[in-house]
Amino acid sequence: MTELVRAAEEAVVLSGADPARAREHARAVLAEAEAGGCAEAVSVAHRALALAAREFGHLTLAAEHLGRAVEAARDLPERAAQARLSLVTVRADLGDPVGALRVADLAEGHLTGLDPARLGVQRAVALIQLGRPEEAVAHCDRAVARLTGAGDPRFLAGALLNRGIAHTYLELYDAASRDLSACVTTARQAGLGHLAALAEANLPFVATRKGDIPGAFAGYRAAEKALSGYPERLAAMRADFAEALLAAHLPGEARALLGLAVPDLAAAGAQVALAESRLLLAQVELLVGDPHQARTTAELAAGELTGQGRAAWVPLAAETALRARLAVERPTPELLAEVRALAARLATDGWAGPAAGLRLAAAELAVELSDRAAADAELGLVTSGEPATGRTHRVVRHHAVALQRSLRGDRPGALAALRAGLVEATEGSERLDDPGVRAHAVRAGERLADFGLSLALADGRPETVLGWAEHWRAMASGRSGEPLAIDRLRAALGDAVLIETVRHGDRLAAVVVTRERCVLRPLGSYTAAAEATIRLRYGLRRAGLRDTGARNGVAREAERLAAGLLGPLAGDIADRPAIIVPTGALHTLPWPVLPPFRGRAVCVASSANAWLTTPPGRPGFVHDDVRPRVAAVAGPGLEHADAEAAMVVRTHQGASGTAVRVGAGSSDVVEALGGSDIVHIAAHGTFCARSPLLSSIALDDGPLMAYDLLRLGRTPGLVVLSACDAGMAHAPVDGAPLGLAGAFLERGTACVVAGLVPVRDEEALTLMTLFHGLLASGHTPAQALATASEKTGVPGFACFGSLGQPISLPKG
Repeated sequence: MTELVRAAEEAVVLSGADPARAREHARAVLAEAEAGGCAEAVSVAHRALALAAREFGHLTLAAEHLGRAVEAARDLPERAAQARLSLVTVRADLGDPVGALRVADLAEGHLTGLDPARLGVQRAVALIQLGRPEEAVAHCDRAVARLTGAGDPRFLAGALLNRGIAHTYLELYDAASRDLSACVTTARQAGLGHLAALAEANLPFVATRKGDIPGAFAGYRAAEKALSGYPERLAAMRADFAEALLAAHLPGEARALLGLAVPDLAAAGAQVALAESRLLLAQVELLVGDPHQARTTAELAAGELTGQGRAAWVPLAAETALRARLAVERPTPELLAEVRALAARLATDGWAGPAAGLRLAAAELAVELSDRAAADAELGLVTSGEPATGRTHRVVRHHAVALQRSLRGDRPGALAALRAGLVEATEGSERLDDPGVRAHAVRAGERLADFGLSLALADGRPETVLGWAEHWRAMASGRSGEPLAIDRLRAALGDAVLIETVRHGDRLAAVVVTRERCVLRPLGSYTAAAEATIRLRYGLRRAGLRDTGARNGVAREAERLAAGLLGPLAGDIADRPAIIVPTGALHTLPWPVLPPFRGRAVCVASSANAWLTTPPGRPGFVHDDVRPRVAAVAGPGLEHADAEAAMVVRTHQGASGTAVRVGAGSSDVVEALGGSDIVHIAAHGTFCARSPLLSSIALDDGPLMAYDLLRLGRTPGLVVLSACDAGMAHAPVDGAPLGLAGAFLERGTACVVAGLVPVRDEEALTLMTLFHGLLASGHTPAQALATASEKTGVPGFACFGSLGQPISLPKG
């Protein structure tokens, strides 16, 4: 072997550890080999350049170099076969896995030594793309056996990587994780950092398929940094991350990530990954409520997959297109027949999870068409057979069992199956620190929760409805545990009433709990209540801008809304203090504005259990012999903020505690929040409906975000946000309202007083002056707010979390 050939082979080896250095080295060797007429060195150098180009995502360039490598080695059959060996994965990724296998066949007869095992590693890539993972595992098994201890860590690591991916598609997740971890170890020990990074980027792919969303998120964050210099690899990883986001019911974020990934995959010529990304995009479009576009995108993906010879993947695209049709077409026996046929095809092609999901859809469609035999047949296929391995498949199976039992009249058995399914659907959500991500992640159980609520409503007993609603709210908040103790709740209410609203479809109802009884009342149309809430809020905004006709409109809208929501409950709630547990859009309703609640102590809670377990007086409401510590903040840009902060200090200093004015910088406010029992912030507030944890309070050095509040180690017992929209919330699922008030309550604050609509600066000062005077004299926050709002005529503020406790006066 000449020195030039040896140098070219060094570049081949180097391409796995440092593609940039390998490229420079191979260019130098190629120039010298072409000048000296060394065909063998020319072929190997082109191969090295191809491998480096492939790592940087230049697939077409890699294929060109390998074509030149084959041409240079026309009289050297073994070197030509080695170039074809490398061409297998490049051809596959360019969208021709069938052609890649033909290239492998051409190479096979001329390879010696370890090269046949290496060829098996390459073949596995094309086989996985063609939906033949069992064959891929077999090739990798032989390669691992041959390459272990043979001095080729690069291909050994590659065999482990490909086998891990194949095991993932076979839903053998433990085996997949073992393979990928072994690949990381092998690659690291050999100094193949880039290959190790690729393996690490696939560990969250396994976690996503397994249903471990927290693990997937953590892994992808690390992988993005490791692959930042490799556009095509990064784009493929982003497409995988989009799948995790979709599994976490974050379709908007998934769509944005695919918007980054798809152009890079197209630019690299990565046709296989591009087709898979289009299929994923179709699923995202379906989830965000765009079935017509979803069908178009799915059919485009199906055409691409067909053109690539990937027949086993085509049914997945057909499934998305068919689900898009189910979303817009009326049910017919013909449509049911199509759904059942495609489900059978998915099962035949090895897609057990998607097949089960579509069979469940077929059973639901059959129930709608009163075809009990078809429903029973499809449900039987879902619930029988081998145990499900992926979380989605397991959730579908629990749902199918629940539907089977429900059709047989076994309502308790159906609810038990749904509870088991919810455990599967929300597993690991408590490990998600971000409540926004957690609230979306548990939406994998939303259909189960809705089915359970329909069964509870059909049962008709208020305790059953409340128990089910609270069970789902607890799981959505990451605090699943013991069932709600209704007797304990009734005892804790005292003279108050709890009103928990629930909705199923457009049906709105309320469970009303008092010390004496628990009742279920229908409230009519949820859509009508949500639309009336929007009109009321609009009227309040106009009134805040001093629109002369707005106040009469607000009064009329509040009367109408109260008649629908509270009229049916009038005999149950009487004149009691009220705890409201809203659903959906009713989180944005300023409840104290409704006439029956004017002048009455009212609070809004995320669940009955959350209200029941809120510490009644710690840390912000204190024993009689301890003065509460009060801090007041005046934000920038408000004419009366300074006067408002000074009023708070003046009201509480000496009379009911110790009070101080603190600066409006972020560090000052954070310190006050960590060391005070009561904090009052007079500032501009902004609610971000799309991302509620980006809602903020304006301070001197920039906004204090809801996200920032989640990092606080301690929060006051009472927080008063004299800021527009600071009490607004968005609840992706019931039980998990997100926003500024929700962030404080998440960290342990017992009561938050905040505005739900814009309030004029001078009116806020008037309201808060009376509120703090009443608070200092021994009223609870809810009592003080109700009285202050009624006497000043300033609406739009509400209590959140609890009714609060009085601030005790010091002894003596």
